[in-house]
Amino acid sequence: MGQHILAIDQGTTSSRSIIFSPKGSIEAIAQQEFSQKYPKDGWVEHDPEEIWESVVSTLKEVFKKCSVDPSDIAAIGITNQRETTLVWDKNTGKTVYPAIVWQDRRTAQYCRDFSGDESFVSYITETTGLLLDPYFSATKVAWILDNVEGAREKAENGDLLFGTVDTFLIWRLTGGESHKTDATNASRTMLFDINNQCWDEKLLSKFNIPSSMLPEVMDCADDFGVIKEDIIGRAIPIQGVAGDQQAALVGQACFEKGMAKSTYGTGCFMILNTGDEPLQSKNRLLTTVGYRLNGKTTYALEGSIFMAGATVQWLRDGLKLIDDAAETEALAQRARQDNGVFLVPAFTGLGAPYWDPDARGAILGLTRDTGISEIVAAGLQSVCYQTKDLQKAMESDGARPTTIRVDGGMSRNDWVMGFLSDILGAEVERPEITETTALGAAFLAGLHSGIFNSVDDLTHCWKSDSVFTPRLTKQERDKAYDGWKEAVARIRCT
Repeated sequence: MGQHILAIDQGTTSSRSIIFSPKGSIEAIAQQEFSQKYPKDGWVEHDPEEIWESVVSTLKEVFKKCSVDPSDIAAIGITNQRETTLVWDKNTGKTVYPAIVWQDRRTAQYCRDFSGDESFVSYITETTGLLLDPYFSATKVAWILDNVEGAREKAENGDLLFGTVDTFLIWRLTGGESHKTDATNASRTMLFDINNQCWDEKLLSKFNIPSSMLPEVMDCADDFGVIKEDIIGRAIPIQGVAGDQQAALVGQACFEKGMAKSTYGTGCFMILNTGDEPLQSKNRLLTTVGYRLNGKTTYALEGSIFMAGATVQWLRDGLKLIDDAAETEALAQRARQDNGVFLVPAFTGLGAPYWDPDARGAILGLTRDTGISEIVAAGLQSVCYQTKDLQKAMESDGARPTTIRVDGGMSRNDWVMGFLSDILGAEVERPEITETTALGAAFLAGLHSGIFNSVDDLTHCWKSDSVFTPRLTKQERDKAYDGWKEAVARIRCT
């Protein structure tokens, strides 16, 4: 049996396949972007076939970039954009509607209609650890069943299946043999009881979703099926699955209570390991499954920010201030310090701790001296300020992170990481391998396949690259953060 691991990292803007060595180093990466669709204000969709084709394309391409052969692969791990919702016909394998992306806010009114039932809203939080919000999968599934002609009837006849992206890929990769998900992805649907680790019948009934649509929920390191031989020339078992943010928690080796990771991809997500017991937040953070191994659940507290790397993408594609994200570091370095410019990237509402689906973005504090450098710097700083919002909420819940490890594309920007440390007033640690989301999926597959014997082996694989320490005084930090809070308050009042 081979000793390498193949990770599929299906993200919000691109799909990647990465081959890892038995020691966790990267052998090769293949990546392919796909289109984003915005049919209406607040709506975000993906073409499921385009997602599928991008995954298959990178699976084939990655082997062309190194000497590793499919016969050298012991197992496959999958990590994915969470909450994004797909419904497909189990007889044809075709989706009945485009994938509704986690950023999509079309069901905001649906959630408002439920919000008057305080006992039900409390039940959602107590059962799932989540808040009633369009972000999660439940209302997206209900919308598809209610708005796609014939979908409701097919679902009630048992002909439709639901899945987040991991489940859809597993179904396709195994030729329809396996309809499964893992506990982390299940915990993001607003249909899963995180206390008893099962689908909740009351929630299914309330959202009018037939239980026959739902996948089987597995541990994160488990048997999810075997990919068809004709995809890459060999049938290989899928043995690790986790939603992208939980996969990064594993990839950052945050296995001790109090350890936290903050991932800067399309969005930004800080997850804090809270141990064996779920901690209910009083500050609108989410209680979620951190990972589940050998039937034992480790819980986490999570704050979700909708726009991180997507803000840089908007500066590039929307405003056309830059041609490449790599230009932002040099531009930010040229910006005037303490210039009073704040960019609040509420393009599809605000995530934690505000959960305001109606907020919209703005740039505030513009003067005649404001130039491209200041606007770009404000865009980068917005990600750090939003992380500060999460840190403050966690502290208020009595769960201050003891260690903050960062990853994702923006973590490679030294200017951003330096400002992040400044505004958090804490050390920020960046690993040698910043592809920790894919690494986490590989770790999980490696655990189940026997390449790694325990999480201790994974901890030993993690290596620090850089540590950023605060340079601002507390007074300077507080002044900057007060400016951010004022900017957020202003856009929420409009």
